[in-house]
Amino acid sequence: MASIKGSGRRGTALHASLIIGLLLSAFPFYWAVIMSTHTSSEIFSYPPKLLPGSHFLENVRNLLDTIDFFGSMWNSLLVATTVTFLVLFFDSLAAFVFAKFAFPGKNLLFALLMLIFMVPAQLAAIPQFVIMAKIGWIGSMTALIVPAAANAFGIFWMRQYMKSAIHDELLDASKLDGAGFMRQYWHVALPVVRPGLAFLGIFTFMGQWNDYAWPLIALTNPDNVTLQVALSQLNGTHGTTDYGMVMTGAVLALIPLLIVFAIGARQIIGDLAKGAVRG
Repeated sequence: MASIKGSGRRGTALHASLIIGLLLSAFPFYWAVIMSTHTSSEIFSYPPKLLPGSHFLENVRNLLDTIDFFGSMWNSLLVATTVTFLVLFFDSLAAFVFAKFAFPGKNLLFALLMLIFMVPAQLAAIPQFVIMAKIGWIGSMTALIVPAAANAFGIFWMRQYMKSAIHDELLDASKLDGAGFMRQYWHVALPVVRPGLAFLGIFTFMGQWNDYAWPLIALTNPDNVTLQVALSQLNGTHGTTDYGMVMTGAVLALIPLLIVFAIGARQIIGDLAKGAVRG
């Protein structure tokens, strides 16, 4: 009886700690939404306002009058979506080779890949800009999409996932059925690793959506920028920033991320649940 009561108290304490953690994690998002409904003077008032105000539509109008919000959002959506699909294809294809096939120099190539993984992206900004300028891509979305079409992290992540998720027996059986490399990749490997692909897709989309430094460098036309660069233009000078408008832009910019996360998380949870039922 004592052990049952002890386990019950531990369960209650665990649930309470999870609820507290959830509230602490959700509060910044709640506070951002609240600030988007107030003016700057109301945001800095004391005591702070914790309930929604009545200036959200006004802030939206000011936002749309100040920057091309939907145009820059479309640019970000185009870049993030295209890069995500390219990364999912190229990284999973390379990872499949590293995980399930033997070839000369495999370990050396993977070691070089890990070295690239450890190099900060900022170090590549200048040579990458020079290359894009010589090709003539500076100022276009191509300069954002092509360099990000594959990355070391995605290959490493999918390789580790495929090594344990794809059994050699499946590949051997597909070979007996006459399946070539691409058929093995498309019909055997990809259906098994969908949870890993979903995580990589969420991670890649969020990284591209929130990227600020490289689009600021590569997109030289101020009228053709991504959303994060456009939002940075809302910061006024000499203390004249309209923080209500800034927070409104930040909140609206979160909506695509929440949609992608919901779709990807549903895919991950659904596939894991199916695996648990099969097991």
